Amino acid sequence: MKHNFHTHTFRCLHADGEDEAYVLAALENGFSKIGFSDHTPWPYKDFVSGMRMEASELPDYVASIRALQEKYRGKIEILLGLECEYFPAYFPWLKQQIETYALDYLILGHHFSPSEISGFYNGNLRTTEQLAYYRDDVIAGMESGLFAYLAHPDLFMNGYQEFDEHSEAVSRAVIEAAVRTNTPLEFNLLGYVRGKHNGRPGYPYPAFWKLAGEAGATAILGIDAHRPDAYRDKALFETSEAYLRSLGLQVTDEINSIWSDQRWKTNT
Repeated sequence: MKHNFHTHTFRCLHADGEDEAYVLAALENGFSKIGFSDHTPWPYKDFVSGMRMEASELPDYVASIRALQEKYRGKIEILLGLECEYFPAYFPWLKQQIETYALDYLILGHHFSPSEISGFYNGNLRTTEQLAYYRDDVIAGMESGLFAYLAHPDLFMNGYQEFDEHSEAVSRAVIEAAVRTNTPLEFNLLGYVRGKHNGRPGYPYPAFWKLAGEAGATAILGIDAHRPDAYRDKALFETSEAYLRSLGLQVTDEINSIWSDQRWKTNT
């Protein structure tokens, strides 16, 4: 039986399928626990994101997943979460949502630095200065106690592409922080599929994961499902787990509830 905690919904504007279709696909393919972690809305003013729900849609998202939890109780365990950037300016608002909706967990998926409005996409970064922004943000995020794990930790290699002294140093710093804070690193299966299609690794980036294995980091598999069919590639799930273990990584299929670590109430 398999677990996956990285699932999106149509509300993020770049995923397809009704919420229940993801649950059914997971059930059909042997998953015993899944989590929905759509891109969090942020309370932006005078800016509309093209990759996330609006704050007004959050109650509908919560209600839908809670209803599925009840409908499929005893058949599959369903958790409710969000995938969030490390944007401290919005953390007072985010903590209110955690309390209001009793969210189960958050994933750190740091897509933009230093902000979505005025910064750059970390999947297209090119310079050493941008690398440093990414490094500092994700390390601070892991230290905050808010996040169950770090999604696509090597996202920066999608744009930077060359594993030189700078990207290696950033990789080592991120991995060391993950080990220090006991934060699992996600081996992102969507990125793997895209890399195979594009003919280059992008992310997951092999050299990054080799370093992670040498450092004794913990990995977690993330489907990063943007359509229900993503749950059907069982072979990819199984071979990826074997690959990670061959590198010496510990592989977990569990995450900590946000309520098990109270640091986020005071550290953010």
